[in-house]
Amino acid sequence: MGNINPLWILAIGSGIALTLLIVGLVLTYRANRALVEDRVERFLGEETLTELQEERKSRKKSESGALDRHLERFAWWDSVSQQLAQADVRLRPAEYILARLGTTAAGAAFGYLLGAGGLLFTLTGLILGYYGLPIFLKMRRHKRLTQFNNQLPDMLNLMVNSLRAGYSTLQALEAVSRELSPPISTEFQRVVREIQVGIPMEQALDNLLRRIPSDDLDLVITAMNIQREVGGNLADILETISETIRERVRLKGEIRVLTSQVRFSGTALSLLPIALFFLIYRMNPHYMGQLVHPDNPAMKPVGYCIIGTGIILITAGYFVMQKIANIEV
Repeated sequence: MGNINPLWILAIGSGIALTLLIVGLVLTYRANRALVEDRVERFLGEETLTELQEERKSRKKSESGALDRHLERFAWWDSVSQQLAQADVRLRPAEYILARLGTTAAGAAFGYLLGAGGLLFTLTGLILGYYGLPIFLKMRRHKRLTQFNNQLPDMLNLMVNSLRAGYSTLQALEAVSRELSPPISTEFQRVVREIQVGIPMEQALDNLLRRIPSDDLDLVITAMNIQREVGGNLADILETISETIRERVRLKGEIRVLTSQVRFSGTALSLLPIALFFLIYRMNPHYMGQLVHPDNPAMKPVGYCIIGTGIILITAGYFVMQKIANIEV
């Protein structure tokens, strides 16, 4: 590390800081714009809302750059858009791709500096930087989905009470969007706005299910759609579903507590050999370097085979332990 030019460290640090600053500014701008639009739309009629919706679509289309129009041709574009929507990350797919390229370059540069120019550290940093954002999206999506499912029984109780008080289904949905906390209130605000601009309720609820892929929510939406077609007491139906979902949430919580030790053990046992390898490599590069740069060049393929076999076994062990701890309710 002593032979590294300090300018490299300054340049890499500046690049990482600039990437984080750009992502933060974009997220803040989009969040503030959404908040202002939500406040304005409360006081607009249906006709004005429709005009606003058309104007927003045309402005969004005109502002989208050449990169957006080019990437829309690929099949994975819709998948990326759906993942961003499910994680509630206010980025366009093109912005997400640029941010992912930035984290990949920053990870490779950090690994290069940490390993004093070693190829192994550089590749490791590149891989971690490349998969960092997808892992973040997956964790944020899982956390948001868990919060939504935990709020679902309270949402159903509020809807049941609203329907029995004489509210219509749309008014009950509006009460949910006003009274409950995010993320469930945010999602039902979108549902209410879509219905107000003329989208059928069935389509608006299907859009909600695409943003929140929850089995419990699917059950609720199916019950609401069937009730609209064949009739019946929606309040009694939702009350029964609420009791079922509440019991499932309770059982999932108990199972999560009982299996937490297995999940933690799987994660710790998977990360321990990797961390130990890099620690020893940093302390004694010649000793661990025999796997990648042996004194006998003929033994170089053997070192790579050992590293590959270790990675495969660690990965298989991690997924097996997580699968054991994953109990469906």
